[in-house]
Amino acid sequence: MQHFDSVPLVEITRGKIVESLQFGVAVVVSADGKLLASSGNPDTVAFLRSSAKPFQVLPFLAAGGMQHFGLTLEEVAIMCASHTGTDRHVEVVRGILKKIGLDETALHCGIHPPGDGAAYVRMMRNGEKPTPARHNCSGKHSGFLAYSVMRGAPLDSYLDPAHPVQRDILGNFAVFCDMEVNEIETGVDGCSAPVFAVPMRKAALAMARLVDPAFTPSGMHSACQTVIQAMQAYPEMISGPGRFDTRLLQCGKNRWILKGGAEGYQILGILPGVLSPGSPGVGIAIKVSDGDLMHPTPATDAVAEDLQFTTGNPGGRSIPLVTLEVLRQLQALPAECQEELKAFDRRPVLNWQKLPVGEIRPCFTLERHA
Repeated sequence: MQHFDSVPLVEITRGKIVESLQFGVAVVVSADGKLLASSGNPDTVAFLRSSAKPFQVLPFLAAGGMQHFGLTLEEVAIMCASHTGTDRHVEVVRGILKKIGLDETALHCGIHPPGDGAAYVRMMRNGEKPTPARHNCSGKHSGFLAYSVMRGAPLDSYLDPAHPVQRDILGNFAVFCDMEVNEIETGVDGCSAPVFAVPMRKAALAMARLVDPAFTPSGMHSACQTVIQAMQAYPEMISGPGRFDTRLLQCGKNRWILKGGAEGYQILGILPGVLSPGSPGVGIAIKVSDGDLMHPTPATDAVAEDLQFTTGNPGGRSIPLVTLEVLRQLQALPAECQEELKAFDRRPVLNWQKLPVGEIRPCFTLERHA
């Protein structure tokens, strides 16, 4: 049975006492394969969950799918997304389905309420029930279906690991990780799609290679650049209003792309030349061992804000903080980003009267390897 070889990444205080610790692993790898820094064991194996989405769309794009269906960068962006089910997200997903000649009934992702507070409150008030297009993975599933239609592959079984689309995705991901397909652990994601687990240093390497054309696997250069352009041009598609992935993409000003995943996973790719002149692309993979807890994040209206403070808005309380701290220790986080994202960074712990009773803060130092 696997055990995480993790270290404390975040401490939560109450008064002067450290009341709780969150353990995890953070790994930094350059596109040329060098392990640059880590906290915890970089060979820890973990499922990427939705952090794999930018990789899952690549075979479709490399096969000319964007041009075949006349897709926009915004539509590609939502294929890489874990969106929050706003009306705009739904509109974009339905637009993809219309272009490929299908409707929501073809989506096998399931149904859940929208993660966006304003959309959730409005739907409750209006008695509106969510549909599959509101599911946070509906964009990814639309991409699977588009590739299936393009290839003339079966639609009902598009989530079967033996399906041609899923075999292409796994094989391509293995190349980015510099692994054999049989070395990758697989499982079933929350949306019923196949999901991958690899050593975290391999996930970080894959992300570094995605963002660095000098090290991108053969035949994938254009597809990778399309993913980068789409995610940077439409950050609101990748997550949603007020969410960490969207906010960090917005303030990054084309320095990076990133994608969070369930159970406390985050992956980030820093583009070549960002860390220093001539530096290769860099991949960062982070996993919080307990799956990360929820914390309220900025809402879009007062009603939604009250709802989120009460119920918790989906999004880890530690993953954003650890991500920002890794960037800070790499000297890659501009001062304006630190200011814009302070709600996700080191911050007070509030009680039910919204009084500060402690602090949540990073407690790790990256070990440098190169």
